[in-house]
Formats: sequence, structure tokens, C-alpha cells
Amino acid sequence: MEIKVKQKNRKELSIKSRIPSGCAVFGISNQERERFSGSDVLEGIAMMHDRSNGLGGGFAAYGIYPEFENDWVFHMIYEDSLSMDETKNLLEKNFEILLAEEIPKDSSIRLSDPPLSYRYFLRCPGDVCQEDHIVDTVMDINSNIRGALVVSSGKNMGIFKGVGYPEDIGSYYRLHEYKGYQWTAHGRFPTNSVGWWGGAHPFGLLGWSVVHNGEISSYGANKRFLDDFGYRCTLSTDTEVISYLFDLLVRKKSIDLRLMHLILSPPLWEEIERLPENEKEALKALRIAYGSALLNGPFNIIVGHNDFMYALGDRIKLRPMVAARHKDFIYVSSEEAAIRKVCPYPENIWRPHGGEPVISMIKVQKKDRLNRKVKV
Repeated sequence: MEIKVKQKNRKELSIKSRIPSGCAVFGISNQERERFSGSDVLEGIAMMHDRSNGLGGGFAAYGIYPEFENDWVFHMIYEDSLSMDETKNLLEKNFEILLAEEIPKDSSIRLSDPPLSYRYFLRCPGDVCQEDHIVDTVMDINSNIRGALVVSSGKNMGIFKGVGYPEDIGSYYRLHEYKGYQWTAHGRFPTNSVGWWGGAHPFGLLGWSVVHNGEISSYGANKRFLDDFGYRCTLSTDTEVISYLFDLLVRKKSIDLRLMHLILSPPLWEEIERLPENEKEALKALRIAYGSALLNGPFNIIVGHNDFMYALGDRIKLRPMVAARHKDFIYVSSEEAAIRKVCPYPENIWRPHGGEPVISMIKVQKKDRLNRKVKV
């Protein structure tokens, strides 16, 4: 069976409708922080081509800018030169711009209405720049500069995304030319939101990136919860709230990463009541304090960060997830075939239970160990 999708300023797109659970997610993390080519993640996500429909693909890459590893980098997309000029003026008022350039692309890859895409390597003048200042800048641009969107805003990482199949997006941005120690990827099959460049996955903020298969039916409650802390959802896609929840809960509230699944995908109340008294009270406290952060609906997410990769599925496992380990590599995918495409014989492969997280901790660089503390 085929369906026709009308796209703005383009011909109808014919797509196959045989998608049992939509979307593909894929992640590779090297725990020793050894950098490797983006070709592996491209091969893995391409293996799940039939899970997407050409309306979105994207990648998050960590460790790709070692020459600017201590500086902020904004990946931007623009609808026009006016929004680009307005954004540059705002950045010049808040930062020292070390380098501003168009993101390299392969012009032979034909995609639907590609926007202008630039990257800015930024340094805060004077005192050390606080992360909240970066968040405020991102929210300001996304909410107030029409036609401009901050795609990513971390250090030594970047997000590349757009409308197309993921392997085409990866080739368009020439990701095989980059090396990073962690990569995540997404192939999109949107069901209740539009397919547009800003709505493709991953979604990012600071060092966070999120790819997601499923539907967040609690989006309204999650959004209202985040509004109270100054986060503004502007991208018309339910996944956006997940990146902000991780920033709020792990970075600002200092929630242990190993407890996040008990907030996002907690046990049912009747299950909590059957637990030992000390565990019961702790879980009740989390449910009461952060009930509005609970994610309802089917989901499978991979969260990237400079220091770890975190994967989680919903409590009743309505979306598939498989994980594997081989030497210093951790893999997470929607399908086993994608992992075996890039790692034919992993040492260990398993299917996490619903609500059971997979966490890949990345070794802290020696020169950073005295100054950095990982909150897990």
C-alpha cells in the first residue's frame, strides 16, 4: 500500500505505509572516548530505512570539534538572510565569535527546501559563561527571531538534521568526514506532527540530544511543568520536552541519572505499594515531586550527553529496543540487524525490559578529572 503526502513547494511524495511501529533510533558510544568515523552510524541507521518515510532524519555527534573543545558551538538553520543577520547581531552582543561559517554540505544530495545552515564557535567574554546563559540565549532566539532556529548549543558536539531519509541527511552533511566518540541517529516517520527541518530529531540543548521513537501523550502536562522553569517549547514536536526535562532534572535539580527512569517511566502505584518500606517512600516522594515529568505513551529514547549515553523505553515496552556491548563500545538500536551491520559479533546482546535504562558512561579525560564531576 502507498499513500501520497503533499509537501510545501514540492511534488507529491509516494511513501510505503508498512511501518509497524514507526521511526528508527540508533546509538554508538565509545566508553574510552576514542573517536571513530561517522560512517558506522550512517550504516546502522540506513539498515532501518523502512522505518522512516523521508520526512526526517538526523544525527548527534560528540567529540567532533577537538580544536574548540572548551568553547560553545551553535548549529543554526535560517529561513532567510534577515533572520541570520538578526541572530548574528544577538550573538555578537553576548559572545566573542571565534569562527562563523556555513556547515559543509554535499550539494549533489537533493533534499526538500534546505534552509541556510551555519555554525558559530563562541566564547564568553570575561567571566566563565554559565550554562543558564546559554539556555536563555537559545530560548530567546527560538522564540523571538522569526525564521531562526538553534539546532544544537553544546561544547565539542553538534546536531545535523533535516527533511529526508537519515542516510541522505548524513551524506548531505558529509558526516563520514567527521570523527566522534559518540553518535546517535534517527529516522523519522511522523504521525501527528509536521515533517519540517526544525522538527526532525535529534532535539538538543547544551550538551543534551534526544532521539525518540513513539508518541508522548503527556506532552501538554510536561510542557506546562517546563514552562514554570523558563523552558519554551516552540518546535511543534512532542520530543522537544524530553531534552528540556533532562536539562532541568539532571543538570539543574541534580537528580542522579540512575534514578531518571523512576521519574520518566515509574512503576505503577500498586507496584510501589508492594515494595519494602524504605524503597516505597523514596519512590512515592519522586512521583509526588516530579509527577508532571512522567512520560505517558509509547516511547523509546536515546539521550546523548558529552559524558554518557542513556537509553530508555516505556514501562510496558510498546516500542522495541535492543542493546549490545563489544569491547569499549555500547550500541542501542530499534533493531538487532542495525547493530550487527556495524558490529557483526558483539560480546553481549540483550533486550532491556520496559522501563529499564541502558547507561553508557564515558571516561572523563585526564586533564579534566580535577575540574569535572559527573553527577551519576
